[in-house]
Amino acid sequence: MYKKVREYIKTHKMLGDEDKVIAGISGGADSICLLFMLLRLKQEMGFQIACVHVHHGLRGESADRDEEYVRSVCKKEGAELFVYHENVKGYARKHRLTEEEAGREVRRSRFEEVLREQGGTCIALAHHKNDNAETVLWNLCRGTGLKGLGGISPKNGIWIRPLLCLERREIESYLEKRGISYCTDETNLEDDYIRNRIRNHVFPYLERYVNDKTAVHIAECAERLCSIGKYIEAETERYEKFCTKTEEGGRTVVIQELFGQVPDALKTEVLHKVLCAAAGRRKDIGQIHVTRVQSLFAGQTGRRADLPYGLEAVRCYEGVRICKKKLADGKEEKPVYRMRVFEKNSETLTFSQKNYTNWFDYDIITNTVKIRHRQPGDYIVIDKEGRKQKLKQYFINTKIPQEIRDSIWLAADGKEIMWIAGYRQSQAYQVTDNTKRILEISIYGGETDGGDSKSVDSGDRGCKED
Repeated sequence: MYKKVREYIKTHKMLGDEDKVIAGISGGADSICLLFMLLRLKQEMGFQIACVHVHHGLRGESADRDEEYVRSVCKKEGAELFVYHENVKGYARKHRLTEEEAGREVRRSRFEEVLREQGGTCIALAHHKNDNAETVLWNLCRGTGLKGLGGISPKNGIWIRPLLCLERREIESYLEKRGISYCTDETNLEDDYIRNRIRNHVFPYLERYVNDKTAVHIAECAERLCSIGKYIEAETERYEKFCTKTEEGGRTVVIQELFGQVPDALKTEVLHKVLCAAAGRRKDIGQIHVTRVQSLFAGQTGRRADLPYGLEAVRCYEGVRICKKKLADGKEEKPVYRMRVFEKNSETLTFSQKNYTNWFDYDIITNTVKIRHRQPGDYIVIDKEGRKQKLKQYFINTKIPQEIRDSIWLAADGKEIMWIAGYRQSQAYQVTDNTKRILEISIYGGETDGGDSKSVDSGDRGCKED
């Protein structure tokens, strides 16, 4: 099995002798197997390893035991370890996520933090074939395109998955034969999460009554589709450049004559890419929006279609223009927002799923809070150590398209950016155990949401609001 993993790593060019691997180690069978595989590969290849364990604060004593086990294994094997304790339930409530989604975000944030601070080059996760099959089936049930059918990628930027070539049973057998113990997360046996229901009910049924290699076949098919998807993605990018042009102000025009030369199989992919580039994100850009835009090519000049994130598509002489919405007087749409201040722990917070809402430590704000676009000299605090980054550099690092940077709404305390709406909150204004009063800002319209509210409720007049 070691040879199998080594060849998989070599095939996908995951590791070299100059690398420093940040490995996520939960204590379960998969991550413990990953650790021992990496330790053996380290002897052969010479790269470095640092491990990260995140305690989610959800499972009480059993989670404490997992942490202690990971500490003991890493100490015994001489592996550097970083342990973090997180309040995943609180994070989920604050960001309106499921606990599963919140846990994933928190873990990834910590992995990336260690990567930066320790000079790491990649982050290794312990996904295997069964995980991949579950992901594909879940995506298929929710509705997905070719990318979703490709499942989990072996290598995606800094993220690598050396065990994706193995089945769960191979991993457990490997550990059993070598007398290596591991922890069992009892919540994996519960049906609180959709993935657990698929794992505990759907796949056992399929493997018993359809084919005992169901998970393997789905995972292998996903690998092939993943390779095809990369080719389709490259062709989509090529045709996107071929059939579009950028006008002054960052507006994108899909030229009808050239778009007609795009292969039919790629037309929706190209339009989806255009819309995501214009919005600066993929979330909430769905097939319904692509269909709306595509239908405009057959319409009269001046026909319009509303899109998420304050965008609209307009039929023009050349084709279809993707741009920011305009008001009746020709001005750009303004953000619709609300601010209020309240005592910490004074109430339970519930918000509409359409709102962009965030919370800030009110008492450390020094200026009048302004909701505005970027200005020269803007900066944001990016970590708990207080390191600052110019807003322009943040946009570059996160690959936010240049043509939409001027349209992104910011909550600003002077030149210090508290919140890049829809993207990131400053670490400096995070609500902590010492916070006494919270400033809540909700943005309902403009460039950060597809909402259609036209009024501003300024909330408590005592907040530091423009």
